[in-house]
Amino acid sequence: MREISLDRLRTLVAIADLGSFAEAARVLNLAPPTVSLHIADLEERVGASLLSRTRGRVQPSAIGETLIERARRLLSDADQALEDVQRQVQGLAGRVRLGASTGVIAQLIPHALETLTRDHEDIDVQVAVLTSQQTLQKLADGSLDIGVIALPQAPVKGLQIKPWRRDPVMAFLPARWDCPPVITPSWLAGQPLILNDNSTRLSRQVGEWFASEGPQPTPRIQLNYNDAIKSLVAAGYGATLLPHEASTPLPENRIAMRPLQPTLWRELGIAHRGGAVERSTEHVLEVLWGLEAL
Repeated sequence: MREISLDRLRTLVAIADLGSFAEAARVLNLAPPTVSLHIADLEERVGASLLSRTRGRVQPSAIGETLIERARRLLSDADQALEDVQRQVQGLAGRVRLGASTGVIAQLIPHALETLTRDHEDIDVQVAVLTSQQTLQKLADGSLDIGVIALPQAPVKGLQIKPWRRDPVMAFLPARWDCPPVITPSWLAGQPLILNDNSTRLSRQVGEWFASEGPQPTPRIQLNYNDAIKSLVAAGYGATLLPHEASTPLPENRIAMRPLQPTLWRELGIAHRGGAVERSTEHVLEVLWGLEAL
C-alpha cells in the first residue's frame, strides 16, 4: 500500500468526530470536494469502505474505526514532534553537545550547568571528556556544538575560536613538606612529581616552565584527572602544577598551594562552528561567557 498522508488522516478523523463531510470541510477550512477526494483516496489505498451514512450522520465502518484509532496516534505524535521542534527553534528546549577537559568539566562546567538549569531547564547539555585537539576535530565534523579548549590554537576552517578566560597555574604540594613561599622550577624539579601526561597543552606549558631553569624532570606518575592528582598530593605522594580558578574553593588542609616564579597561566578559549547557531546553543554560550571572570 502506498503511503497515506497526514492531511487525509486528519480529514478522516474530523469527519468521524463531527459526523459530517460538510462540517469537517468547514472546520478544516477545506472545500467540500477536497474532503470527499481525501476520503476517496484513502478508501482506494485501503481497498475498503471507511465511512457510511446512518440516519443522516456519517459513521466509521469497522475498518474505518481501526484506521481512525491509528490515525489519532499518528496525528498526536506528529503534532508533538512539531511542538518539540518549535520549542528547540525558539531556544526553549534542545540538546547541546559540549567537549572539554576533565579539569574544566570538574571546576567550571558545573557553574554553567547550574545557571543554565535555572534559566533554561529544558536544554540538555551532553558533556564529553576530550582533549583540545579531539574537541576541535569533533566540532569540525559536526559531532559537537561547543568546545572549551586550551589556547593558543591554530585557526580551523569553519570554526570560531575566541579567548575565554585566563587562570594562574599554581603549585599544589603536601602540606607537611617544608616549602618555600614561591615555587621555582629548580626547587620543584628536585621533588617527587605528579603531572599531566604529554597529550595536554598544560603538560607542554609545564615542560617549558621547567626548561627555563634546567632539564625536564621525570614525574612519578602522569594522570589527566585533576581531582585524582590532588588526592595523591594530599596523601603525600608528590607535588603537581595545576590551574586554580578564582571560583574554586581552596584545597583541603593536607595540601599547600603556592604561586610560581616565573608565573604560568592556563588560557582557555570557546570554539563553535561559524554561521547560524541554534538558539539552545546560543543560551549555553551566553552562560559560558558569563563565567569569563569567575
